[in-house]
Amino acid sequence: MAAGGGGVADSLSPAGVPCAFSPHSQAYFALASADGHLRVWETASNRLHQEYVPSAHLSGTCTCLAWAPARLQAKESPQRKKRKSEPIGTSNQTDLLALGTAVGSILLYSTVKGELHSKLISGGHDNKVNCIQWHQENGCLYSCSDDKHIVEWNTQTCRVKCKWKGDNSSVSSLCISPDGKMLLSAGRTIKLWVLETKEVYRHFTGHATPVSSLMFTTIRPPNENQPFDGITGLYFLSGAVHDRLLNVWQVRSENKEKNAVMSFTVTDEPVYIDLTLSENREEPVKLAVVCRDGQVHLFEHILNGYCKKPLTSNCTIQIVTPGKGKKSTPKPIPILAAGFCSDKMSLLLVYGNWFQPTIERVALNSKEPHMCLVRDISNCWAPKVETAVTKVRTPVMNSEAKVLVPGIPGHHAAIKPTPPQTEKVESKRKLGGNELSIEERLGTLDIDSKKEKDDLPQTNSFPVLLAQGLESNDFEMLNKVLQTRNLNLIKRTVLRMPLHAVIPLLQELTKRLQGHPNSAVLMVQWLKCVLTVHASYLSTLPDLVPQLGTLYQLMESRVKTFQKLSHLHGKLILLITQVTASEKTKGMTCPEQKAKLVYEEESSEEESDDEIDKDSDDNWDEDEEEEESEKDEDIDEENEEEVEDTEEKDDENGEDRDVASEKELNGDSDLDPENESEEE
Repeated sequence: MAAGGGGVADSLSPAGVPCAFSPHSQAYFALASADGHLRVWETASNRLHQEYVPSAHLSGTCTCLAWAPARLQAKESPQRKKRKSEPIGTSNQTDLLALGTAVGSILLYSTVKGELHSKLISGGHDNKVNCIQWHQENGCLYSCSDDKHIVEWNTQTCRVKCKWKGDNSSVSSLCISPDGKMLLSAGRTIKLWVLETKEVYRHFTGHATPVSSLMFTTIRPPNENQPFDGITGLYFLSGAVHDRLLNVWQVRSENKEKNAVMSFTVTDEPVYIDLTLSENREEPVKLAVVCRDGQVHLFEHILNGYCKKPLTSNCTIQIVTPGKGKKSTPKPIPILAAGFCSDKMSLLLVYGNWFQPTIERVALNSKEPHMCLVRDISNCWAPKVETAVTKVRTPVMNSEAKVLVPGIPGHHAAIKPTPPQTEKVESKRKLGGNELSIEERLGTLDIDSKKEKDDLPQTNSFPVLLAQGLESNDFEMLNKVLQTRNLNLIKRTVLRMPLHAVIPLLQELTKRLQGHPNSAVLMVQWLKCVLTVHASYLSTLPDLVPQLGTLYQLMESRVKTFQKLSHLHGKLILLITQVTASEKTKGMTCPEQKAKLVYEEESSEEESDDEIDKDSDDNWDEDEEEEESEKDEDIDEENEEEVEDTEEKDDENGEDRDVASEKELNGDSDLDPENESEEE
């Protein structure tokens, strides 16, 4: 039940190479490396059993593999008669291995014969095969691809039995139910199909990224009292690319529930998954998950319904190298795959590198939460390196012989011994205290600079490094080449690179364009040079559009937002310039400036006004004197009038008194109005 072989392989790291254990008590371990070679290892003796190189191993590399189930091995060739020299148990050893390629074809390889058994090509897929699953009983083979289709193959006739569209996007993973009547398929969403009618039975939410693994975890439902139809109540597991959660789903009778029931959390993206099936209600499910960081997480849980929080691992296994010396630190060894043994109490670990992995059986101890195994894998490569070195013979040279090296760039002639020069310099310093001459200083600086420059890669080796990095998917080698900023060097490298590396280079550039913006700026320069230099070659390719589909989509998405971003950029520039201008004007003080020359035009009205002003200015003092004299005269006249008035009033009062006395004497009264009027 391993899910490492049918997963999505990432070409940037060695952790995505397809691999799987054989169903016969895990006697063999098959892996397909990135160079297209298929290697089968014996798990007991850790020895290479077989190696197979397909004819199109470079163009059509292996993307997934799957072992045929144990029941089909004895039924492979029932009509063939056995020879007398053939052992009796040969039928149990016939192991078929299905290999899916990047071209869309499927190869069936026989490990007993050591050769290709058959090919499944006609009427199949047009694009990369993502996953292969064998049926447990009828011998059919199911495959899914990036062309959005699922194909059912008849392995005996090597023809397509049925083909239907599985999803709107690429279908990345498949799994067959334990009873063989249902099929799980996953792209971004998960669908459950009825194999007889090829209709969708259930829909599940799925993951945000493409699903890399699917497998059923239970054979029987937890409620044994209810009638069982073969699928309702079963649990299955799913893992996705760049997702650190493994979701568990349950097939229920109602259509409403589409979300996951529970989830397992790991430290990194799952690369290889193996589990033990739960056959009854009380038996827990054991799960071994190999992550991209090289660790193995072990889970043991009873599936009994909904669980809100994600479950953590019960045990973590890690392998390191022994540190040489006291100051040296141990380095981690990546674990490539892990599978449970038949007793379910031990684990097979595959660690090291893909070219010569180390396979070891480890007993599980449930009490320890963390297991750190110290292993030394340097001895695995030591004999081969020694035998390779002994083939090279070094010539025996005399100590007095002189070697003259031509002046090739990167090399220089042998330097003469320096002890006599140092003695002369010391004697000079002692006598006159003189320092080194300028020539000697420049000579020493030149030697040091040459030594430093020899470590850097030459410009002639850039096309070779680029081709090797694309073939071997070496991330560090590609970084050395693609992180150059020299435009002339980029053009030379693109001109000298081989034509078969153009498409892999474009695919590598599209992956890096989706990363950090700083690296995307460099990738755009490479992309421009490749498209301009190799435009004629690209126009001759018939399948250019599907191969560069992701690049087209990326460019369209970037160009759509360019106009909006340019409008926003212009508005922001206007706002920033206005804000800076206002801040500058606030901070600056206006200097006081005096005019050196002022010119005024003369008019008739201004002249008349000036004359009036001059006359008024001249007569101002005279007017003031006259006004003061007039004021004095007025005051004198007022005083005289007041004196005269007082005198007149006195006279009138005297006359009035005399009249009144006369009236009193005469007996006249003041009340008579006639008399008053007469007097008046």
